[in-house]
Amino acid sequence: MHILTVDDDDSFRIILEEILSKQGYKVSAASEGSEAITLLQKHKYDMILLDIKMPTVDGFEVLKFVKKKNPTTKVIMLTGYADLKLAVDAKNMGADDFVAKPIMRDDLISSIEKALKK
Repeated sequence: MHILTVDDDDSFRIILEEILSKQGYKVSAASEGSEAITLLQKHKYDMILLDIKMPTVDGFEVLKFVKKKNPTTKVIMLTGYADLKLAVDAKNMGADDFVAKPIMRDDLISSIEKALKK
């Protein structure tokens, strides 16, 4: 199981990598949306943990790209802005789940497992 984490917050991305690695997942990371799109053009991922608010290319643009190129890839949107409209927009665009930051480890693992079972 290969997961791509995409977040412009370096420390948060490192924490995600540690949590996921300890759960046995292979993890790759991108620090912003355009880097994620470059990686997605070269590699296939089973799941993407995707921040919404990022400079230059935001999470919604990456989500559109993922759903066009690999519609079966699971995507969980992450944001520090717990906004119901963002959650609804993300779901309407094909996201499998929406998790607000700060993320609790058990909630994140549960969300990942639930999305992978779909």
